[in-house]
Amino acid sequence: MQKSVRYNEGHALYLAFLARKEGTKRGFLSKKAAEASRWHEKWFALYQNVLFYFEGEQSGRPAGMYLLEGCSCERAPAPPRAGAGPSGARDALDKQYYFTVLFGHEGQKPLELRCEEEQEGKEWVEAIHQASYADILIEREVLMQKYIHLVQIVETEKIAAHQLRHQLEDQDTEIERLKSEIIALNKTKERMRPYQSNQEDEDPDIKKIKKVQSFMRGWLCRRKWKTIVQDYICSPHAESMRKRNQIVFTMVEAESEYVHQLYVLVNGFLRPLRMAASSKKPPISHDDVSSIFLNSETIMFLHEIFHQGLKARIANWPTLILADLFDILLPMLNIYQEFVRNHQYSLQVLANCKQNRDFDKLLKQYEANPACEGRMLETFLTYPMFQIPRYIITLHELLAHTPHEHVERKSLEFAKSKLEELSRVMHDEVSDTENIRKNLAIERMIVEGCDILLDTSQTFIRQGSLIQVPSVEKGKLSKVRLGSLSLKKEGERQCFLFTKHFLICTRSSGGKLHLLKTGGVLSLIECTLVEEPDASDDDSKGSGQVFGHLDFKIVVEPPDAAPFTVVLLAPSRQEKAAWTSDISQCVDNIRCNGLMTIVFEENSKVTVPHMIKSDARLHKDDVDICFSKTLNSCKVPQIRYASVERLLERLTDLRFLSIDFLNTFLHTYRIFTTAAMVLAKLSDIYKRPFTSIPVRSLELFFATSQNNRGEHLADGKSPRLCRKFSSPPPLAVSRTSSPVRARKLSLTSPLNSRIGALDLTTASASSSPTTTHSPAASPPPHTAVLESVPVDRAGVDSSPAVDATELSPCRSPSTPRHLRYRQPGGQMADSSHCSVSPASAFAIATAAAGHGSPPVLDTPVFSIVRRILRSNAKSMEQRGFSNTDRICDKEFIIRRTATNRVLNVLRHWVSKHAQDFEFNNELKMNVLNLLEEVLRDPDLLPQERKATANILRALSQDDQDDIHLKLEDILQLTDCPKAECFETLSAMELAEQITLLDHIIFRSIPYEEFLGQGWMKLEKNERTPYIMKTSQHFNDMSNLVASQIMSYTDVSSRANAIEKWVAVADICRCLHNYNGVLEITSALNRSAIYRLKKTWAKVSKQTKALMDKLQKTVSSEGRFKNLRETLKNCNPPAVPYLGMYLTDLAFIEEGTPNFTEEGLVNFSKMRMISHIVREIRQFQQTSYRIDHQPKVTQYLLDKALIIDEDTLYELSLKIEPRLPA
Repeated sequence: MQKSVRYNEGHALYLAFLARKEGTKRGFLSKKAAEASRWHEKWFALYQNVLFYFEGEQSGRPAGMYLLEGCSCERAPAPPRAGAGPSGARDALDKQYYFTVLFGHEGQKPLELRCEEEQEGKEWVEAIHQASYADILIEREVLMQKYIHLVQIVETEKIAAHQLRHQLEDQDTEIERLKSEIIALNKTKERMRPYQSNQEDEDPDIKKIKKVQSFMRGWLCRRKWKTIVQDYICSPHAESMRKRNQIVFTMVEAESEYVHQLYVLVNGFLRPLRMAASSKKPPISHDDVSSIFLNSETIMFLHEIFHQGLKARIANWPTLILADLFDILLPMLNIYQEFVRNHQYSLQVLANCKQNRDFDKLLKQYEANPACEGRMLETFLTYPMFQIPRYIITLHELLAHTPHEHVERKSLEFAKSKLEELSRVMHDEVSDTENIRKNLAIERMIVEGCDILLDTSQTFIRQGSLIQVPSVEKGKLSKVRLGSLSLKKEGERQCFLFTKHFLICTRSSGGKLHLLKTGGVLSLIECTLVEEPDASDDDSKGSGQVFGHLDFKIVVEPPDAAPFTVVLLAPSRQEKAAWTSDISQCVDNIRCNGLMTIVFEENSKVTVPHMIKSDARLHKDDVDICFSKTLNSCKVPQIRYASVERLLERLTDLRFLSIDFLNTFLHTYRIFTTAAMVLAKLSDIYKRPFTSIPVRSLELFFATSQNNRGEHLADGKSPRLCRKFSSPPPLAVSRTSSPVRARKLSLTSPLNSRIGALDLTTASASSSPTTTHSPAASPPPHTAVLESVPVDRAGVDSSPAVDATELSPCRSPSTPRHLRYRQPGGQMADSSHCSVSPASAFAIATAAAGHGSPPVLDTPVFSIVRRILRSNAKSMEQRGFSNTDRICDKEFIIRRTATNRVLNVLRHWVSKHAQDFEFNNELKMNVLNLLEEVLRDPDLLPQERKATANILRALSQDDQDDIHLKLEDILQLTDCPKAECFETLSAMELAEQITLLDHIIFRSIPYEEFLGQGWMKLEKNERTPYIMKTSQHFNDMSNLVASQIMSYTDVSSRANAIEKWVAVADICRCLHNYNGVLEITSALNRSAIYRLKKTWAKVSKQTKALMDKLQKTVSSEGRFKNLRETLKNCNPPAVPYLGMYLTDLAFIEEGTPNFTEEGLVNFSKMRMISHIVREIRQFQQTSYRIDHQPKVTQYLLDKALIIDEDTLYELSLKIEPRLPA
């Protein structure tokens, strides 16, 4: 039995007695009984926070009491009456006043009371409210906040008082010293005075002399102090203090903007979505809202306090003490840590919620709010991720201008170290979520929406402008129809490549994207890439002559529609090579992933996640590698940190080649290794695959059949056996016959119903004139275990009477469907038998590996490989090898896969990173030697040989597409006509040639100069000459604009020059040359021109409004948010402002080191750098079609017209002198 609560009853009775005598409020009230409809009249007395009730007014002992602290009291409506009583009684009950006392927790029932008069009821409610002490609690909280604030002020004042005390002591010492000097001077004066003058009136001339002397002494003193002040102003200490103050002022502005961003996030998204989640039909749940906006509101409150503290410090300028503010901020970093860890999950939840159309519509309404300024929700969610690195940069700059003996230097260094620890985690999370934010941004740009981009496993690869050739009948390509101008205008498409899909869009005038109604979204699993048309095809020959071999085709065979072909035209051969290599790699990855899913789920009942988990080196952290939660395009966890050896191992792991990993590696390998080391690793893989490939990738091939392998080696036969039945690599695709529609490769049908679904390529046995197709080869004696797995032979033993072209689903993911096997006699071979690619079978077999797992060679996959080998037994015997040797040739499979991998990596390297070989002749020669060695292999497959020849041709030939001018060529032109003056050149001519020059210089920057912040080092001219040349050209153009305006002496001419330059800037904007826009606007904002009020008064309002618009576009506010949005909505060619990307790269470099303390490569940082470099190269690779005009470029590059900054300001003062104060 539960014990009752004991209390001091005597004291309670004493309080009841006091309540009867001195109670705050006393009187009769009706109290509702436990029954629903009965009321009992009691006499109540309120004393302090205790409410007593008695049976009657004369009762000495209370019947009960209620403790009122923390309760609330409010009026209640009259309860409904079930029975019909006399009308008078009902009216009396209606006039009574009902109120309820709520005790704020579920364990206590509310106290329901009523009284006769309304006024009395209001008095009772007010008395009970005061007895609950609610106001006192609120006031206590307010006083506590004020107390904390006052304590901070007192601490600050103590520090200031301590400093003042030291100053007063120093001043007292100085006063005593001066007094002693005055006494000494007086004694000296007494000794030197020869006699005491008794004359009462001095001579007037003497008075004048003394007055002049006094004036001269004052003038000399003032001059001396002025010299002292000027010397201090020019001193390094004063310069350092000025920079320090400027850093603080900039920090206050940035913090104000950040607080505003958080305010928009909370009030524009978080709170409205909370209200929407509470509606009757919520578009989002409260849990999803909490997952998306975790700690956002708390972070906003924290930074509001921090911002107020910064403004208070500015009010005390010039004494700026900031360390204590960061001391307040540091304990709150755990809030940021929770936000950072949740960031990736929040973006995934947001992507899932956007699949709900009601939520997506509501979110677009919120984003249309003017306060958002066109920014999306994921943009606001990312702002806190960049704030801590921004504080680190600010502290780094503060410490650079803070003396070592400064009172707050140690505190600033401590704050910087703590923030850097959190920043490393933040950079990893930003890197991991970069792809999700990129996909959501592209999805938001598409007017119709695109649900496939809401799949968080979809990885962005590349984007750019391509020209879609209209569909025409064979042999009827019209050169008039396909003229460059009309074709570019009508067929220009903005294309986006992802790991699973290829999007083709058109861009409207407002920058929005529209998917094509037909063929706008291409599923890569249904696509076949045709890179080079065959010369024997008349249609392909005609298109090659028309398009200069810049076209490539994507053959699409959807399962529920008729097949069609998309023909795309790249702007250059380099662009075409980049697009085709990425598309073929994506197709290869997705189909291999699909094959692995089918094989292991339909036969061995092992799912793909378990397949990856079975190899701990692919997902488990170790001393030399650390993984992220995000998966790459091959469904393998992304690498966060790793040693150079593990990165090279992943590059050459024969099971996987993730396109996003490959792009990141090739963009950033210079930071942590050398090109020679990468090439040496590839060379080892090709020459010695058994010693260079990681043991984990090979151990499964030697898990069984050890006896056969030993016998094979004992016989002394070469391990390099016949390779004619192997598949071609997905490296170079060619058309070898006229197009014949074949059945598409199915990745959804079970393996036991269609063995052909496993085939990735076409058999290449046609290269051997003696090869025959014999499906009746006898199996080896040890294949009983291998054949124990049930596999339907329907696909093997089909009737040869059926047309082979209709039965064969066999082709490579990047091989055209019309490639097929032919017998020497010219007839189609029995393609009902499908040959599996040994490389693909190897990838599948090794991918399912597990530590301690049974031999995986006894799986259906390897059974199929063995069956294919047996089917080619006759051809092998003709080459001198027995059936058993060929069937057990595991070494052959590894060699073929290793060769494919080497050629694949080299193809990406050569096609997308040609600058590596242009500036490194030794590397180029080594690659050429390796490719020539591959070509000398007598057993090389035809498709491998063709792929090697294509890479060799691309590497050895001069770039025929590079017909563009270089800046050096323009500067060396000597036979040009004389340069014209500014007045004779039109605004269009100036804008076009400025754009041409800017793009030539921007295009010439090699991507390796963006690595390592070389432009900020002392040897910047040697490390980054092209970036420095771009910066110098920007300054020269800006100086030319300013000098041209200041060269006019009359006001009207200067105003006309300003209007003309603003028109030039607007044309540059239309040409997407935003670097040129910034060159001109920065010149017009120089102090020498900006101060010319009379000149600007002559400039028209339209020109001023246009200039404001241009300045807003290229403004640096919000990390160039307007310029980034504009670049996102425009098609190349374009010239962005390079400083924007250099700022981003510096931001990444300052936040995290390249290597961890354990010496591992920070590959998350490499991934972020790769994203920025990839965006820069997108604008570098698309050139303008502008004719060079020497007369204009001679004027633009004439250094004699440029006036230096000091001379410009002197001219400005002569033109419009300063007004007297």
